[in-house]
Amino acid sequence: METIKQLDDTYVAHTYGRFPVELVSGEGSILKDVDGKEYIDMGSGIAVSSFGVCDDIWAEAVSKQARTLTHTSNLYYTSPCAVLAKELCTRTGFKKVFYGNSGAEANECAIKAARKYAAEKKGAEYYTIVTLENSFHGRTLTTLAATGQDHFHELFQPLTPGFVSVPANDLEALISAVKEHKAAAVMIELIQGEGGVNVLDPGYVKSLYEFCVKEDVLLMADEVQTGNGRTGQMYCYMNYDVMPDVITTAKGLGGGLPIGACLLGEKVEDIFSPGDHGSTFGGNPIACAGALTVIDRLSPEFLAQVREKGEYLKQSFTGAAGVESFAGMGLMAGIKPAG
Repeated sequence: METIKQLDDTYVAHTYGRFPVELVSGEGSILKDVDGKEYIDMGSGIAVSSFGVCDDIWAEAVSKQARTLTHTSNLYYTSPCAVLAKELCTRTGFKKVFYGNSGAEANECAIKAARKYAAEKKGAEYYTIVTLENSFHGRTLTTLAATGQDHFHELFQPLTPGFVSVPANDLEALISAVKEHKAAAVMIELIQGEGGVNVLDPGYVKSLYEFCVKEDVLLMADEVQTGNGRTGQMYCYMNYDVMPDVITTAKGLGGGLPIGACLLGEKVEDIFSPGDHGSTFGGNPIACAGALTVIDRLSPEFLAQVREKGEYLKQSFTGAAGVESFAGMGLMAGIKPAG
């Protein structure tokens, strides 16, 4: 009989460098392989498993919804979709939500919103999105173009035009790029995740926010990795005392099921009309039912625990033997080994 590894090697596209481990079950932070060996999931499935693997509350909500209504097109209303949107907006101050299935789709929506807004307000030539070097915004051709890492671009030219990247924490470079390229928006990760857990300087973020407000350039925060409680606040921008015009989220929002969301602020809450954008599975009842159990538990008390545990990690690893440096916020943490 063929092993799972052999089946995978034969039939699954070779886009992942897998470790030689076949996982079969899990609970909480523990994963178990086919031989019964246990592993601690320190990456939470790359920022996805918000409350752990097979969380009982999440699993019950998903199972109940799966037995009630699995899917309908977006031509009709469903309760989980609407209730989750209300929770997201009332907890953040944003006005509208567009659902997709991934962070890349959420970022595509943000880019569309920015370009439509700038074209209507300033003219069709205002379409460039300024991003930061070392950023990562997704794997579609457009979100790859937004990603500020050249090695992601090399194999897929030509990419979607209209993106410029500048060094992080360099306000002058960013202002110059916005003016030179007639930018529609600035898109940032407050903590660059794939780029190495690089935390943006608070003073830089505050000055960038004030510049964007003054120039009526949309500020968009990619919270695909930083969102849903990971940094000790519901969303990372809340640690910076700024209010972006758009944020995007995915990963931990679904707690294990695919979901992405683009949260639109007051400037762009009505930028889309029926037919401007869409997603077959966006707002899927099962995914939204699971996401509601995540959002419901991001209480002030829970978030305080995330901050407390993050501080414990920082104190424990900073200056420890074998550690060159520690970076992060809350439980989004990175350790650079010495040597």
